[in-house]
Amino acid sequence: MEKGEGSASSAAAGENSTDKNPSRHNLTLPSGLTADEFESLKHSISDHHTYLLGPGQCSSLLAQRIHAPPSVVWSIVRRFDKPQTYKHFIKSCAVKEPFHMAVGCTRDVNVISGLPAATSTERLDLLDDDKHVTGFSIIGGEHRLRNYRSVTTVHGFEDRDGGGGGGKIYSVVLESYIVDVPEGNTEEDTRLFADTVVKLNLQKLASVTEGMNRDGDG
Repeated sequence: MEKGEGSASSAAAGENSTDKNPSRHNLTLPSGLTADEFESLKHSISDHHTYLLGPGQCSSLLAQRIHAPPSVVWSIVRRFDKPQTYKHFIKSCAVKEPFHMAVGCTRDVNVISGLPAATSTERLDLLDDDKHVTGFSIIGGEHRLRNYRSVTTVHGFEDRDGGGGGGKIYSVVLESYIVDVPEGNTEEDTRLFADTVVKLNLQKLASVTEGMNRDGDG
C-alpha cells in the first residue's frame, strides 16, 4: 500500500487559502446516486473530494454505479500504469522501466486526435489499497487542463432489493477534480468538457469491470 496525501481535503488545507473557498460536493446529490447512497458517502466525499477553489478554477464530482464488487473495480482503477483500460481518449501510456507503482511515479499519456490535447504527463499523488482511494495530477504536456488534480474512490454497497438477506454486492465509484479555467473559456464550458470526459471514462469502467465480473475474472 502506498499513501501520499491523506485526502484531497488535507491537500487543500496545505494550499494558500487566500481568496479560496472549499468545494461543497458533500452538499449536492450527484447524478446517478440515490439519496441513501449519497448519505452514506458524505463522509468520504468530505474527506477525499474537497478542494480549495480559487479565482479562475472549477471543480466537479461525478458518480457511477457498477454491478461488480469493489475488489474487481479497484483492480482496474488502481493501475496507474494502464489508464487506457477504461479511459476512452488515451491512445497509449508509457512509464519508465522498471516500473514500481508508488506515490510520486509518473506516466506519459498520448491522447487521441480530435481533442484539444496531444500529450499529458501525470503524477500519482495518492494510492491507498485499504481505503480504495487514488489520485493524480497533470504536471506537464500539451493540453489545456492546467493544474488539473483528480481523486477517485471505490465504495461497496449491498443490493437488498431482492430480499432474503443475500443481496448482491455492487460498487459506486466517485471521481472528482479541480482545474484552472483556460483563458477565453467560461467555467461552465470547462466543467462541461471535463465532466463529459470523466463521465465517459466511468461508463467504460462499468462496462469493463461488469464484463470481468460476469466472466469470473475478478
